[in-house]
Amino acid sequence: MYGLTSQIRRASVSVPSNIAEGNSRRSKPDYVQFLKISRGSCSEVETQLLISKNLNFLEENEYIKLNKDIIEISKMLNGLINSLQ
Repeated sequence: MYGLTSQIRRASVSVPSNIAEGNSRRSKPDYVQFLKISRGSCSEVETQLLISKNLNFLEENEYIKLNKDIIEISKMLNGLINSLQ
C-alpha cells in the first residue's frame, strides 16, 4: 500500500508543478506541452485511485469524491489546452 500511496502523491504533485513550469517557459507551445504532461499525471492519479478502490484501500464513497475531483481537473486542463491551441 505504501508504494501506491507514494505514487498517488507524486502524480498529484506533478499536476500543479508542470502547470507552473510550463507557464514559466513563456512560450505557448512549451506551456501546452507541460499542460499535456499535467493531464497525463491526472490520468495516472485516476488509475491509481481505481486500483486503490479495487484493492479495498479506498472506500467507495471516498473514491467517488476523489475521482470526481480529478476528472474536473482534467476537464479544466483540456479547456486551457484547447484555448491555447
